[in-house]
Amino acid sequence: MTTSDDLPIKSNSDVVLVRQHVRTAAVNVGLSLVDQTKVVTAASELARNALVYAGGGQVRIEIVNNGIRKGLRLAFSDTGPGIPDIPQALTDGWTTGGGLGLGLSGSRRLVDEFDLQSAPGEGTLITVTKWAR
Repeated sequence: MTTSDDLPIKSNSDVVLVRQHVRTAAVNVGLSLVDQTKVVTAASELARNALVYAGGGQVRIEIVNNGIRKGLRLAFSDTGPGIPDIPQALTDGWTTGGGLGLGLSGSRRLVDEFDLQSAPGEGTLITVTKWAR
């Protein structure tokens, strides 16, 4: 695996591939088994959200180093309808679909850094980072 990979998210099988690539990258970075599970779970939720709510998108998987430690950065992007109310979307239990409403808020809790940029009609970019301990 290179330092970064770009993967499409167009189908359920792509979500599975995202999970596999993120797990491999997490192992390569040296994340603990617990942190591997956390980042793979977050990646799965964010990839599924891109597929369900935006009709697909892509993810960039990057191994990063801030000079002190290595980490894994994932950037999920789509050109879907965007998120009109980001604070509401990050509230536990709020959903526009039939789920539990824990996808975005749960993903945010599973990673060390979480950045969400979105606007109606402009798509969404969610960048998350998990650092090796």
